[in-house]
Amino acid sequence: MKEFSKEVYLKWYEDMTMWRRFEDKCRSLYLKQKIRGFLHLYNGQEAIPAGFTHAMDLTKDSMITAYRCHIHPMAMGVDPKRIMAELCGKATGTSGGMGGSMHIFSKEHRFYGGHGIVGGQIPLGAGIAFADQYYDRKAVNICFFGDGAARQGSLHETFNMAMNWKLPVIFVVENNQYAMGTSVKRTANHEDIYKLGLGYEMPCLAVDAMDPEKVAEAAYEAIERARRGDGPTFIEARTYRFRGHSMSDAEPYRSKEEVAIHKNDDPIELIKARILANNWATEEELEATDNKSRDFVEECIEFMENSPYPDPEKIYEYVYAQENYPFLDKLEN
Repeated sequence: MKEFSKEVYLKWYEDMTMWRRFEDKCRSLYLKQKIRGFLHLYNGQEAIPAGFTHAMDLTKDSMITAYRCHIHPMAMGVDPKRIMAELCGKATGTSGGMGGSMHIFSKEHRFYGGHGIVGGQIPLGAGIAFADQYYDRKAVNICFFGDGAARQGSLHETFNMAMNWKLPVIFVVENNQYAMGTSVKRTANHEDIYKLGLGYEMPCLAVDAMDPEKVAEAAYEAIERARRGDGPTFIEARTYRFRGHSMSDAEPYRSKEEVAIHKNDDPIELIKARILANNWATEEELEATDNKSRDFVEECIEFMENSPYPDPEKIYEYVYAQENYPFLDKLEN
């Protein structure tokens, strides 16, 4: 794996500060009703995509996740301007403005969603890995899901098949401790979610997911195991979301004091402290990076504002593969 050099840390800091500002700006746009529907923010969990993409081969590995999906594609190389446009339903978005917040997608960068059905992406991640294995691509799929999705029955079916066929997939539960609003402690007789892998003799472990170094180390070992044909790994990435489940979440299940305590483990502050401790940058240089991130997010908004909405005539274009679908004829008549 690439070493954790000065350049890596400076890139992490630049990426993670931009991701945080991007999500904060999305919150502002939602309150202005420029983003509609649901909006799930990623604040606090940035160390996970930072660490995983450091360990991945971005020329062939792929990723799939749930509906908290704005930051993962950026880490994979998708243009944040197009993501912002998609969030606001503009034609220049990653899905032509047809997907919105929960359905970011990029075939070019092998980012396969963005899925609104809880746990729906788990078997799909294994399916992508099956295709990689079948075509001998030597590629690995990273399949993310939340702690709430870990209770879905499809997880067990998928784990069983993935181990039986030794599929090159890494299952990652982003355990931010509350799913939609119910504590992990209340949803099962155990709190160590990673132990679900033991029933299938799947290598499994928990990792401090507020530290991108620890995430990258665990990810690299799992990815290399999968790439050489030894099958999947289940990683419990223990993290914490600083905002509610979605914009409609009043967070009655936790106190402001609890959130404040967890903010002491902010992954961005961790990265900043290590950069300063190693004299890799000064406070002034990091402040300049912060300003660069702020300015870039404003560029994303400007791009979105200057983009058109999709042509209403395209509303059925991406729904039916069959051009002469009978339902369309009835509409025309």
